[in-house]
Amino acid sequence: QVQLVESGGGLVQAGGSLRLSCAVSGSILSVDVMGWYRQVPGKDLEFVARISSEVSTTYADSVKGRFTISRDNAKNAVYLRMNSLKPEDTAVYYCSVGWPPISWGQGIQVTVSS
Repeated sequence: QVQLVESGGGLVQAGGSLRLSCAVSGSILSVDVMGWYRQVPGKDLEFVARISSEVSTTYADSVKGRFTISRDNAKNAVYLRMNSLKPEDTAVYYCSVGWPPISWGQGIQVTVSS
C-alpha cells in the first residue's frame, strides 16, 4: 500500500517561508499527479496545489504567487515551498497522489503567527 509522509511543518512568523516535503513509498496505482491540500478545524478540506507528471501546475487562488509546488520523481517526493505566509495559511497540510487523489498523508501542522 502506498504511504505518504509529510515533513517540514512547524511554526513560522507572518511573512516568512516554509518548505513542506512529502515522501511517497510503496506501490502506487497512479503517480501522474501529486498535490497538496489543507484543512482547518470546522472547515472543509481545501485544495492548495497540484502538479502533473509533465510538471504542469495548478494553484488555488489563495496561494497563487506565494506557493510553489515541485516534484522529484527519482525520489518519489513532492514539495511545497510556501513564501509570504499569512496567519490564514495556518492549517494541517496533506500531500496526495492521484487525480482525483487516491491516497493522502497523515497531515502536518503549519502555524503562522501574526
